[in-house]
Amino acid sequence: MRRYVTELIGTFFLVFTIGMTAVAGLAAAPVAIGCTLMVMVYMGGHISGAHYNPAVSVAIFLRGALDGSDLLPYIAAQILGALLAGGAVLLITGSTFAPAPGADYGAIPVLLAEVLLTFALALVILNVATSKATEGNPYYGLAIGFTVLAGAYAVGPVSGGAFNPAVGIGPVLVDVVLGDGSMGNLWFYIIGPLVGAALAVPVFRMQNPEGSEG
Repeated sequence: MRRYVTELIGTFFLVFTIGMTAVAGLAAAPVAIGCTLMVMVYMGGHISGAHYNPAVSVAIFLRGALDGSDLLPYIAAQILGALLAGGAVLLITGSTFAPAPGADYGAIPVLLAEVLLTFALALVILNVATSKATEGNPYYGLAIGFTVLAGAYAVGPVSGGAFNPAVGIGPVLVDVVLGDGSMGNLWFYIIGPLVGAALAVPVFRMQNPEGSEG
């Protein structure tokens, strides 16, 4: 249970930071988001692995470092954390929020942006947090947080920069139920991250042919 609670808490604060900075319209939002993810990874890495992202959990499961019995509870905890964060942002600011593609971009660029940056995020996580060659390193939180920070600056204006199905599902559902939002863009934030994360697994295995199982 402590692992699932940790996943809920970490995802909550990640999505809460995304929402608060989005409502405020902060230009430096990616910095706050990347830093929040970094500290939450350090908070929970030794307990749950600090996934805070269903796509990451899927990648780690496919890599063989997460039991199948834990996959759905992890994802449920992450989505619940994201839903609670969306509600907290609404209670504090009076506004809902949700990731959305840039107005000038079509479906293929948006989907590709989510695939590519989630691929990068998952590949970094697999290498710094699940590889025997880097076991016990002190920089895994920095590497993960800075990957999201860089990705948000790079493609945030294109896709909304979610790289995480929970970041899509939680805020979008709150926006639909309690705001005036639509679910029309949600598929970008489910399919794109899941495809990107799955693609990272065979690349990780190619990079780590020895000891990449378990």
